[in-house]
Amino acid sequence: MITIAVDGPAASGKGTLSRQLAAHFGLHYLDTGSLYRAVGLKALNEGIDLAEENTVARIAAELDDDILDDPRLREPGVGEAASKVAMLTGVRNALLNYQREFAQRHPGAVLDGRDIATVVCPDADVKLFVTASVAERARRRYKELLQTDPLVKLEDIQAEIERRDARDCSRSAAPLHQAEDAHLLDTTNLDIETAMNAAVLLVKKAMAQQDLN
Repeated sequence: MITIAVDGPAASGKGTLSRQLAAHFGLHYLDTGSLYRAVGLKALNEGIDLAEENTVARIAAELDDDILDDPRLREPGVGEAASKVAMLTGVRNALLNYQREFAQRHPGAVLDGRDIATVVCPDADVKLFVTASVAERARRRYKELLQTDPLVKLEDIQAEIERRDARDCSRSAAPLHQAEDAHLLDTTNLDIETAMNAAVLLVKKAMAQQDLN
């Protein structure tokens, strides 16, 4: 069994890296951000005030796995909603057991999010903190969204990322920060292949040190 915890801000590349790491090492993968996006999307669909903690926490507790495949989860407005509901302690508590149980799946799992190494799986075998400059993260997200929305503006995307960073880092419930024992991987100037190679080396090194091969 091995658990790999990957944290980092929005559009840092942690999701792509985590999926590839899971495939490379034959592990299960969970994008924990999709859980919060699903809660945010359902709340928006039902016209619920995102600040209504008890109601939104109920949605989180009753979350249906099927919604995790909804393509609307990747829409910009849903990301904003996810960041808002993630500030609610009741929501985070409701999703905590789901994430921890997923981490125990055999032969192991890769989980990515904002608080995996610090709160969800503080005893993870390998911890990575993936980041990149705000400008680079905005450029990546802009390139991605431009495929479906030709009117999207780079400055709007960057402003949204900056708002999300501020919320994620300042919230009282499980704020985003690098765990003391996490390996830092800055992908600002790395293409995906180079970043992946660097991540694999970090994981293999950690596994060797802990005799997890």
